[in-house]
Amino acid sequence: MSSSDTSTGPSTVDRAFRTALYDSADASLDTGASLLAADPAADAELARRGEEFVAALWGRGWQPADVVRVVRRELGDAPVCLLAELIRAQAPRDRVRGRRWRDQLAQLDEVLAEAPPRPDRFSHATALLELYRLLLRLPALEPLQDAPPHGSGRTTTADGSGSSGGRMLARIRALLAKAEATGFPEEAEALSAKAQELMAKHSVDEALLDAAAPAPDAPGACRIGVEPPYEQAKAVLLDAVASANHCRAVWNEPFCFSTVVGFEADLEVVELLHTSLLVQAQSAMTRAEAAQRAGGRKRTKTFRQSFLAAYAHRVGTRLAEAAGSQVTDDLLPVLASREVAVTAAADRLFPDTVSTRLRGVSDEAGWTEGARAADRAQMRSRPRLPSE
Repeated sequence: MSSSDTSTGPSTVDRAFRTALYDSADASLDTGASLLAADPAADAELARRGEEFVAALWGRGWQPADVVRVVRRELGDAPVCLLAELIRAQAPRDRVRGRRWRDQLAQLDEVLAEAPPRPDRFSHATALLELYRLLLRLPALEPLQDAPPHGSGRTTTADGSGSSGGRMLARIRALLAKAEATGFPEEAEALSAKAQELMAKHSVDEALLDAAAPAPDAPGACRIGVEPPYEQAKAVLLDAVASANHCRAVWNEPFCFSTVVGFEADLEVVELLHTSLLVQAQSAMTRAEAAQRAGGRKRTKTFRQSFLAAYAHRVGTRLAEAAGSQVTDDLLPVLASREVAVTAAADRLFPDTVSTRLRGVSDEAGWTEGARAADRAQMRSRPRLPSE
C-alpha cells in the first residue's frame, strides 16, 4: 500500500499578499481583499502578520508616533485606528521601552476610544492591505536610544501607560491642527483659546521649571512632529527652541518630523516650550489674519507663511538673547562639555546634513505681524543647569 504526501499550498493570506503587496507589477488590492473577505479563518494570521510588520518597523528605527503621522497623512484617519490596534496588540511582546514610547502608546488609547464601527469584510480587508503596503515600503530611520530611567522627572502609571504630559501635549497639538484646518476665523480662535486653556490648566509652563532633573551621562534624542502646512517655518521655530536649549534639531521634511538631540532635561524643555510657542503663534496669527480680512485683504496663505517665518526668526533671536544672559562663569565649563557631547551625538546620527532657506516669504504685513507676535510671546526662564 503506498501513500503520498499532500501539500496544503499557500495560505489565503499568502495568496492575498502575493497579489496585493509583493507583486508590484500586477498588484491588485481588490483581488487580495476578495480572497481575505471570503475566508474568515484567515483573520488571525492576517492580524499576526500585521503585528510582524509593526515589529519590523521598530527594528528599522521607527516609533509609534512616527508611523501614525505617516499613515494619517498618506491614508487618512480611519487606517490610523487599524494601526493603533496592531501596535497595541504587538506591545506585550515588545521589549521594555522608555517613557516617551509609553506616552506614544497611551496616545493610541485615545485613538482607539474614538474608533468607528468596523465596516464590511471586503472594505476592512482593503484598508488593511493598503496599510500593510505602506508599512512595507517605509525606509529605515536613524535609531534613537531610549532615555535612561533617571533622565526624566516624569512618572509612569502603574499599568505602564505613561505620564499625563504626553497625552496633554497630544490634545493641544490636535486642537492646533483643527484650528489650522478650519476656514472659519471664529472657530479657529475658539480652538486656539481652548489649547491655551489646557496649557494653563495643566501648568505646562510650570513643567518647564520641573525639567531640571539630573542629567544622564550621555545625550539622547526624540522626534517632534512638524506638520504641514507651513512646515518649513515651524521647523525653523523648533530649531530655534532647540538651539537655545543646548540641543540640535535635524528636520526630516518627507516624514514631517524633526529629530532633536540633547540631554534629557533639555529635551523636555524643548518639547514643552515649542508647543507653548506654537499655541501662542496660532492664536496671534488668527487675530492678525482676521484684522487683515476686515481690511479687504485676501492673501491668506502668503500672510500665514510670512507671519510664521517672522515669528520663528524673532523668537529665535529672543531665545538666544535670554539663554546668553543666564550664562555665568561657573556654567561655561558645563555648557562646553555638554555642547561637545550633543554635537558628537548628532553627527553620529546624521553624518550628512544640508542647510535650507525659508521659501515663500513675500508678505510684508505678515512678516510685520509675526515679528510683533513674537515680541509679545511669553517665554519662561529656563532652569539653571545642575553644576556637575
